[in-house]
Amino acid sequence: MTRETWATRIGFILAAVGSAVGLGNIWRFPWVTAENGGSAFLVVYLFIVLAIGVPGLLGEFVIGRRAKRNPVGALESLSGSRAWGYVGGLSVVTAVALLSFYSVVGGWILRYFVESVAAVGTAGGAPFFADPGPYFDGAAFGAQAVAYHLLFLALTAGIVVAGVRRGIELGTKAMMPAIVVLLVALAVWAATRPNAAAGYAFYLRFDLATVRENFFSILGPAAGQALFTLSVGAGTMITYASYLGEDQSLPMDATTIAVLNTFVGVLAGLVVFPLLFAQGIDPASTGTGEGALFVGLAGAFAQLPAGSLIAAAFFGVVTLAALSSSISMLEIPVAVLVDEYDLTRRRATAALFGLIAVTGAVNGLAPAVFGFVAGTLVDLLLTAGLAAFLLFVGWVLGRDALAEFETGAGPLARRFATPWLFAAGVAIPLFLVFTLLTGFGLRAAVGFWPTVALAVVVGVATFAGLRGQKSVV
Repeated sequence: MTRETWATRIGFILAAVGSAVGLGNIWRFPWVTAENGGSAFLVVYLFIVLAIGVPGLLGEFVIGRRAKRNPVGALESLSGSRAWGYVGGLSVVTAVALLSFYSVVGGWILRYFVESVAAVGTAGGAPFFADPGPYFDGAAFGAQAVAYHLLFLALTAGIVVAGVRRGIELGTKAMMPAIVVLLVALAVWAATRPNAAAGYAFYLRFDLATVRENFFSILGPAAGQALFTLSVGAGTMITYASYLGEDQSLPMDATTIAVLNTFVGVLAGLVVFPLLFAQGIDPASTGTGEGALFVGLAGAFAQLPAGSLIAAAFFGVVTLAALSSSISMLEIPVAVLVDEYDLTRRRATAALFGLIAVTGAVNGLAPAVFGFVAGTLVDLLLTAGLAAFLLFVGWVLGRDALAEFETGAGPLARRFATPWLFAAGVAIPLFLVFTLLTGFGLRAAVGFWPTVALAVVVGVATFAGLRGQKSVV
């Protein structure tokens, strides 16, 4: 079976940006920024994106393009070890966990979009305008939530089953420009609303004192936001890079993706906060969770002229962003079934649709399960996954990885090749191990420096165990 490839470089970049640009940008990023020092937090976030996110993207790109396989096949074939194939299998677990809760949230958004469109031109407006809080509480979980989860999942599967070029690439080529154009239009319109300047001040004030006093507590949210929004740690970028040609500059592509992803996140805040302040809504009252998107903004839309139309445009943007991410999640296990088990893409997609239909339904019916999967489980899986991929690059591929890093790259990128390999194999995994231990509550129990010491011990022990392993390529 001939393996598919991207038709164009811009198709790959837009697909990768689409994977990164999702609910994390439009839903969570503006609130995390505003609550943690505004533009001062943005400086910390950008540093983490450049110091951890871009090297992480590069690590996954190198594995994918070198192996031309999915995460399971790539790690096994490049190492010659079935054990590494099992490590790659973690990406399948992560993808299923991600999509199990993500499709539920995608269903919420799809429902709000459908109801907004249906209400355009009606006297009462969208159904959630009357009382946004109780409406969301009643609609978030239950039979209707499961029904919309299945509809959103069906849209995702419909794009993936069409293949890399005719499905994912074609879909993201249409969705990503639409997302940016609609967000820019909404941001320009929001700037004309009364009290918009107060929204900008709340969002982008440079509060260095907050960052300085709470640096280590801010570091966790910034790192988590960077990993989630850049779509690293799940194997997505290994899978997407496996469809790449040999003439593309991976450092340039990774940097472009990170910049565009951050741009969309900042742009979303320029829509959200002017709208809230224009209607006198305190952003602190909406929180950073689902209430921010489905209660706070819904309340703002209800007070606007042509509110249903504005709501339809906004939730349409968010639906496209959610779809562009969900197709990348589904593509990971689909690629594993196609590459490793010789299933057709249609059968692989159908099998996974059935699996995630069930696991997503459990999330849609049980709020406690949803909270655990969407929070603790996914955070730990993404962190552990990226640490494993980077350790593989640094200690199994070793200097062989530099050949992929430098292909198509300019002299400036080549100058950073060796420092990147050190960061990928040592510095970033240590940081991720520290984050992982913090996620288990160790830092809260024993303190900062003991956790750092344990992270170093765990890291050194892991490195020692990997030193003897050599690449077989």
